[in-house]
Amino acid sequence: MSRALSTILLLAASNTFMTIAWYGHLRYKDISFLKNSGLLTAILISWGIAFFEYCLMVPANRLGSSINGGPFNMWQLKLIQEVISISVFIIFTLVVFKTETLKWNHVVGFFFLVVAVYFFFRK
Repeated sequence: MSRALSTILLLAASNTFMTIAWYGHLRYKDISFLKNSGLLTAILISWGIAFFEYCLMVPANRLGSSINGGPFNMWQLKLIQEVISISVFIIFTLVVFKTETLKWNHVVGFFFLVVAVYFFFRK
């Protein structure tokens, strides 16, 4: 598997854990044993989930960075991560939070992120 594809897949998996860590606690009310948990419990559980994010994010950045022989410069690597992050967030929000809707202005904003990727990779 190429370094570019490996980097992108690791970033996608990492951002899945990140999104669950950052926003998953908003659904605790639906999980019986977490229903009355406090902020400290949410923080500790989120940190535990975020550990797996870092276990994937660090190798992705090391593998993908041109500093280590990877295909992406720092600017490209960061923008790829952000686009993957927002993509994972959109899917997570639509699947887990059924009350949220994807509106036209969200789609336009996402389109401009994709346009930014084009310009970041332009020689």
